[in-house]
Amino acid sequence: MSKVTRTIKRKDDHLRINLDHDVESGIGTGLDRFQFRHNALPELALDQVDCRTTFLGKTLALPLLISSMTGGTPKAKGINLRLAEVAQENQLAMGVGSQRAAIEEGSSTSSFQVRTHAPDILLFANLGAVQLNYGYGLDQCQRAVEIIEADALVLHLNPLQEALQPEGDTNFQGLLEKIGQLCQGLSVPVIVKEVGWGISGEVARRLVEAGVDAIDVAGAGGTSWSQVESFRAPNDEKAALALSFRNWGIPTARALQEVRAELPLIPLIASGGLRSGIDFAKCLALGADLCGMAGPFLRAAADSGKAVQALVDRTRMELQIAMFATGSRTIEDLRQGKLLPARDR
Repeated sequence: MSKVTRTIKRKDDHLRINLDHDVESGIGTGLDRFQFRHNALPELALDQVDCRTTFLGKTLALPLLISSMTGGTPKAKGINLRLAEVAQENQLAMGVGSQRAAIEEGSSTSSFQVRTHAPDILLFANLGAVQLNYGYGLDQCQRAVEIIEADALVLHLNPLQEALQPEGDTNFQGLLEKIGQLCQGLSVPVIVKEVGWGISGEVARRLVEAGVDAIDVAGAGGTSWSQVESFRAPNDEKAALALSFRNWGIPTARALQEVRAELPLIPLIASGGLRSGIDFAKCLALGADLCGMAGPFLRAAADSGKAVQALVDRTRMELQIAMFATGSRTIEDLRQGKLLPARDR
């Protein structure tokens, strides 16, 4: 089996496992430790609540990122197109899954190309940062951007996942310098994210000092890729090894607080186990500029475009009502000391 064929098969495996199995992290996001102070007299009408935001210079109707998930296979193409159509209709942001298969095998390129269905959305390309140690450079990263006409490139960090994969790329040495060089030469902003184990404040600071434009903390509490890899393991011993990391990672709320405290001005995305508009409201109050959701959208898109739209509608209403019930007309209002630790409810 060729290297390209193995990459495409891995993407198919990941998609199937996420749809067919429980792969949630064994630890929570930490968002349950916070509760909003209810405002019984908000002094505004519900329809006055304004959920709009701006990220990387583009206005969004809702601070919602349909997070990077899939691509590279025929089934993934249909999923990405459904997600893109809903993102266009609702003025949302969207990221595609890792484009390594498209860079290495041109036949899979179309599964990532959604611009014809979503000409106006904030769209993120995606590659694994570790590939910078395995022959990738500015040319391949620029190609990933151009393939989908992206507004930014997401470099994902996934050392634990790579360590658990039979075919994993585990040389993460010297990556920071290469990321910095890429930031200087790429035509669009660079975002760095984890894949579900969180970015600490200290790591985020080093990344930003190297030239990274935005951070997605992608904390623990949602999809656990160690759980996913346990289903791909070649034997029981390797499966048990993967399962032993089910409780690994920095919970999303903690990662978000750390990064925002370390970097007060950096554009910041919260993702990792967010499952409702109330989770979005908490993350925005903790300092996020944008909130990403992956697993629920993957499952909805595997069903239908109608299911994707229903998920957007529910998330929007939950966020809008949470803002209304705290007397917050804007997202900036939501950040004004209205979120309390659980002990202070």
